[in-house]
Amino acid sequence: MIDVQGFQDKRNICVDQVGIWDVEYPVTVKDKMKGDQNTVAKIDMTVQLLPQFKGTHMSRMIEVLNRVRGEITMAVMPDILFEIRKNLESPQALMAMRFPYFIEKRSPVSELSSLFPVSVLFSGFSDETDGYNFILGVRVPVTSLCPCSKEISDGGAHNQRSFVTVYLKFSDFIWVEDVVKIIEKCASCEIFPLLKRDDEKKVTETAYRKPVFAEDMVRNIAEIFESMENVSWFMTETLHLESIHTHNAYARIERFREKTTVLLEHLRMFKGFPRI
Repeated sequence: MIDVQGFQDKRNICVDQVGIWDVEYPVTVKDKMKGDQNTVAKIDMTVQLLPQFKGTHMSRMIEVLNRVRGEITMAVMPDILFEIRKNLESPQALMAMRFPYFIEKRSPVSELSSLFPVSVLFSGFSDETDGYNFILGVRVPVTSLCPCSKEISDGGAHNQRSFVTVYLKFSDFIWVEDVVKIIEKCASCEIFPLLKRDDEKKVTETAYRKPVFAEDMVRNIAEIFESMENVSWFMTETLHLESIHTHNAYARIERFREKTTVLLEHLRMFKGFPRI
C-alpha cells in the first residue's frame, strides 16, 4: 500500500516533536517494600521528524509498547527509546509516563494502615549523538501552616493543603518512597489517608509547631538535594492552595551540578506534571 508518511516533504522544515500523547497503559515500577507495584500510566511518546519526511508512523510507537507489555520500567526505558528511534528513523525520541503510585502509611497514633497516593513521572530522552537522559518526578500533597498567621494571631493559624513537586536527574538509583519522605519532612506536616480523632489532634498540633512559607518549603528541599552528590540537576516547586486568600502561593528552585548537552536538550522538550 502507498506509504504517505514516507513521502518526501519539500519544505525542508524539521518537526521537533511529533507522536502520541495520553496513551493509557499498564506499567510495573519498583516498590521499596513489596518489590514491584503494578499501576496504569498515561504515556507520551514523541520523536524528532527529519525534514525529508512528510510524517511519522505513530502506529509503530504502539507496536513498541505492545512488545514490552506490562514491563515498562525505569530500567527498560533506554531500550524502548532506542527502538522507537530505529523504527522511525529519528535522531531523537522522548517518552514520559505519569502514573499514580501507592504507599502504605500508618496513621500517627492509631497506627491504622491505608494506601497513600502520590503522582510519579518517568521522563526519558534519547539522542543518537549525546546519549540518554532520565528525569524522575514526584508530586506529594502535604500540609503547610502560615508562619505569619501564627505570629500575629492570638490563637490558631491558617493552614492549607499544598502540592510539592520534585524533579531529579541522578546517577545510581533513588526510591520514590525516599523522595516522598524528603518532601514530607520539609512540610508542616504530612498528610494521611485515614485519621481517627487522636490522629487528627496529633497532625494538627504537629503542623502548628512547624509553620513554613512556600519559600521555606522549597529552600528546605533544595538544601537536601544540593547535598546529594548523585543528584546532578533538580527542580522543586510548591503550590499552596490558600485557605483565606483568593490567590494561591507558589515558589520554585532549580539547580544544576552539571549541564550536559543531552540534559539541556531534554529540558527544552520537557513536559512535567500538569498544573493543579
